[in-house]
Amino acid sequence: MKVVIADAAWNDLADIFRAVSMERPTVAERLIDALHERCRSLGDNALAFPIVNGYEHLGIRRRIYGKYLIFYRCRDDVVEVLHILHGARDYEKLL
Repeated sequence: MKVVIADAAWNDLADIFRAVSMERPTVAERLIDALHERCRSLGDNALAFPIVNGYEHLGIRRRIYGKYLIFYRCRDDVVEVLHILHGARDYEKLL
């Protein structure tokens, strides 16, 4: 499947980079690279991750990477990455 990263998810990555790089600049770069790779690899196994409770009607799934959550949905032959958020955030307002 093709993977498309929504503008909101790119903004999330930029926010994560800014927050982490304040204290650990080298870690921030590696983290963003790893998150981006996890997004891209969804095209190979998108249905392997669970649908988020309460969002079944929208088909929103979640992949966990460390302390971060990657929210996405599958439509036709496309995986759409919607948000990438720290697990401590209240994601319900954003989904």
